[in-house]
Amino acid sequence: MFLITSHLLKTPLSFPPPISFSSKCRFASSVSSPRPLFARVSRCSLSTNTTMDSAADASMDAVQRRLMFDDECILVDESDNIVGHDSKYNCHLMDNIESNKALHRAFSVFLFNNKFELLLQQRSATKVTFPLVWTNTCCSHPLYRESELIEEDALGVRNAAQRKLFDELGIAAEDVPVDQFTSIGRILYKAPSDGKWGEHELDYLLFVVRNVHVNPNPDEVADIKYVNQEQLKELVRKADSGEGGLKLSPWFRLVVNSFLYKWWDHLQKGTLNEVVDMKTIHKLT
Repeated sequence: MFLITSHLLKTPLSFPPPISFSSKCRFASSVSSPRPLFARVSRCSLSTNTTMDSAADASMDAVQRRLMFDDECILVDESDNIVGHDSKYNCHLMDNIESNKALHRAFSVFLFNNKFELLLQQRSATKVTFPLVWTNTCCSHPLYRESELIEEDALGVRNAAQRKLFDELGIAAEDVPVDQFTSIGRILYKAPSDGKWGEHELDYLLFVVRNVHVNPNPDEVADIKYVNQEQLKELVRKADSGEGGLKLSPWFRLVVNSFLYKWWDHLQKGTLNEVVDMKTIHKLT
């Protein structure tokens, strides 16, 4: 009942034009709950000259370039109220993050097999932000489209997670039904990638236990591995010591340091629901 396909809608959706943060913009007040599917937002002009940036980044990998300019992320405030939408490109510019406090919704999937080993991925060398770092199974963004804006039980986020597991790792939708994801919590964090790019995300953390067939997309993923808790601790130790140039993504490291091992233990004991907390937004640094 949860699967949403491109054939669901018989008429095309009409989306408002993209907006981004500007120091002179004022956004609509927080939307009361329950919120409409498309939150009302005020109109603001783009603070970034996309045409100039497009020319300046002509050398960007073609696949990543298309995603950066075509994908529309969901802008939120620190209480996770939708306040607008903007291109993935603008959402990840450190100038927008630092100057305009641009914050977008994201998700991080932690997929375990039936032995409770966690699937990790190494991000592709062509990724614009954090290339070649090791991270959790799949990390991306729900987009500003109807199926991924559904807020009840985080269904929009879970729909997006199912989509990206296929895009990045070739995991078929039927292998990861959206009703099998557990939305366990939310974090808010900010992390620079380099001088130009970074992340500022309100990140939904999703757990799922499934045995799946994996066929990584080389445009997205350089390598994969399953790890148990002890193997992950060894991976963290190597990252801390800089051994072999190994690096972990900042959001994954924050989750590892703050929650992961405790949640993992509950998952194995069948008591994960005891630690689910979707009311709190944890600000991690």
